[in-house]
Amino acid sequence: MKTNWFSRFGWIYLPVSVPGYILCALAVIFCLTVFAAVDRNSHSASDTLYGIFPFWACTFLLLDWIGRRTCGDCRD
Repeated sequence: MKTNWFSRFGWIYLPVSVPGYILCALAVIFCLTVFAAVDRNSHSASDTLYGIFPFWACTFLLLDWIGRRTCGDCRD
């Protein structure tokens, strides 16, 4: 049985069920928390970007992987 949490829309995956929305909300909350923590100690915009990049990249790659695995209308 395949669960349909996300639907493919171009290159991105949009949530179509409650677990998908919860996962996206958690990812956004995590990214905002990381941004606030890194920006508090940054001296420039590049400091902030260098600080958030590893966390945001890993978060969105994980979200993309989960979206690909739980996509209902994707070709396998």
